[in-house]
Amino acid sequence: MEKDQNIKTEEKADSKTKSQEISENIEKENKDEISLEDKIVELEDRLARTLAEMENQRRRFEKEKDDAFEYGGFSFAKESLNLIDNFDRAKQSLENDEKIKGSDALEKTLEHLEIIKKDIISIFKKNNIEEISSVNKKLDPNLHQAMMEVEDDNKEVGTIVQEIQKGYKMKDRLLRPSLVAVSKKTEKSGKKSEEKEKK
Repeated sequence: MEKDQNIKTEEKADSKTKSQEISENIEKENKDEISLEDKIVELEDRLARTLAEMENQRRRFEKEKDDAFEYGGFSFAKESLNLIDNFDRAKQSLENDEKIKGSDALEKTLEHLEIIKKDIISIFKKNNIEEISSVNKKLDPNLHQAMMEVEDDNKEVGTIVQEIQKGYKMKDRLLRPSLVAVSKKTEKSGKKSEEKEKK
């Protein structure tokens, strides 16, 4: 009898372990299904992110390519501005030279310099390099650099009254700011003397 009871107990234990194994297998399959679904969602997310990153890279490349095409000669253009400055300086120097003032040679030389300068400006315009107009306009820190203030009651404060060096831009980018003098209100001499006495 004892053997029969032992056998029955073993059978019950075996049936319990088998049922436990079956339930564990079912749970594993459910976990595998859930984890497979999670993996699919994760892979879809990765794929969407990768596609978005590829699209962003394509857009960046297109913008860089367009910028290189549009502004490829930016540094060359910036350096070329010295040519116009030197033509203006040469013209002014020749005009102020007392030895050749009023001579035919001076007039012809100035004419030729002006023709060359016009050609350079024409080339600049073809390449979208434009002069920044400044005089009698309000100071714009994006385009102008104030070098000094000039007392002038006839103009509004901050108005450009003199251009020291011309500024240029290439399309919408600044090549060189205009160096300018801006107006300010004149200080009355009575106020100046009072300030000096206070010090």
